Amino acid sequence: MAQKRYTLAEAGPKIDQFLKMVFDRAGFSLDFVVSEGETPHPDFENPDLLVRFSGPDVELLLANKAELLLALEQLTMESLGVSPEEHSRVCFDANDHRILRIEELRMSALAAAERVKKTRVPFHFSPMNSRERRILHLALRDEADVRSESVGEGPIRQVVIVPADMKTLPEPIRPPRPRPEGPPGGKPGFPRHGDRRGGHGDRRGPRGRDRQRH
Repeated sequence: MAQKRYTLAEAGPKIDQFLKMVFDRAGFSLDFVVSEGETPHPDFENPDLLVRFSGPDVELLLANKAELLLALEQLTMESLGVSPEEHSRVCFDANDHRILRIEELRMSALAAAERVKKTRVPFHFSPMNSRERRILHLALRDEADVRSESVGEGPIRQVVIVPADMKTLPEPIRPPRPRPEGPPGGKPGFPRHGDRRGGHGDRRGPRGRDRQRH
């Protein structure tokens, strides 16, 4: 089955309309240009369209490992009805982040593969979107002693590198849950107001009777 191609004439106006709506409501100061795809790394990405951002708020897109840029890309793909398998057909970029990220992922995959060869212990990458998982898989496609697989579902789907002869895949590693915060204005780990285990919550008088109830 032939892969669908996303053209500038058909998808360009839809991308333009969606992004302008998002930026208007979110108050972002960003400019963007939708153009035909470029292929600086054709072995890893060969997009039909490239959306390149600039402007005063571009650093917001790239903060926290480009978390906002990736989220914006995901939302745009969903607005276009692009299936997860085709997300690599449209690429979002700012300050050449994608070129640097591809190289980072490629080097990380090769380093992890060498580690698995020596230890025969599976190596889990952090959860990633389908495009970045694909780059890891492609980086290791010629390896004979190890192989890469995707494990987990939804937001925890991640790449694991295992010895080539390993039959059973390891379970995905779930990111740790955020630690619960303490009471407002207090410190984590301290008893809350009204806690009878001691501290300020113990309102008993000298004879052990409750002096004040809450």
